[in-house]
This record gives sequence, C-alpha cells and structure tokens, in this order.
Amino acid sequence: MAKTRVPALGAEGWFTDEPPALVGCRCGRCRTVAFPPTARFCPNPGCEGGADDLAPATLGSTGTIWSYTDARYAPPPPYVARTDPYEPFTLAAVELDGAGLVVLGQVVDGVGVDDLAVGGRVELMVDTLFEDDDHAYTMWRWRPVPAGA
Repeated sequence: MAKTRVPALGAEGWFTDEPPALVGCRCGRCRTVAFPPTARFCPNPGCEGGADDLAPATLGSTGTIWSYTDARYAPPPPYVARTDPYEPFTLAAVELDGAGLVVLGQVVDGVGVDDLAVGGRVELMVDTLFEDDDHAYTMWRWRPVPAGA
C-alpha cells in the first residue's frame, strides 16, 4: 500500500508537489515578495502593508547558488534524522530566478559540497524527507542542473 505524501511538519503551504514550486506571498501595495508565506505584514520596511495586503505567490523553481555548506551535526527538534546514526547533508542558499529572494534548502542525496559552486544553477524538486508507517513526509530540495542544460 502506497504511503500518503504530506509536507513535513511546519512546511504546509510552503511548496507544491506537481509541478514543484515554492509558494511565498506578495504584498499588493509594493509588490515585495516574501518566503515562507507566513508573514503577518509586508516585510518591506518602507511599506505599511498588512496581512490583508498579502496574497499567495508562486515563486520560481530554478535559481543560482548563492552559498552552500554541510550540516555536520543533527539539527535540533523538531528535525527528524533520516538515518541512525546521523549522516551529514548539504545545504544551499539559492537566489530564486525572478523573485529577488535567497532561499535555504537541502540539496538532493548524493550531492556534497565538493559538487557545488557559487554561481551554479539548481532546480527545485520535492523529495521524501522521512517516513513513518503511514506517511512519506516531503520537503523541497535543490538539484544541480547539468552545465549546458
């Protein structure tokens, strides 16, 4: 029996599965975009937009690596380690195409810091972060785009 795919705890409404895309919010007054879509007021300090001025906005699914690192130590709860013992994973801060935002996320399995470079291109995908008996908990991840693709 197939497990039900659901967003990992805390990430409900932050991304779509098909097609993979991040979901942020956009201020109707000044057009500033924010991620995640949990803002209660416009994040632009020069704007007086409130919660009523914010609307969901689909963000780009591609971008450029701004920075990257690896997580050598397990994050604190509510993080759920996928392996026991804990295995480090790679993180990338990605400047989204067309959004003017930098979004942090895990990189797909099998890609380490030696495989990345600032300025490299990546695309968003939705992948299983961890599973229990009934559910596959999903999260966005970054996947390098091959040069010339």
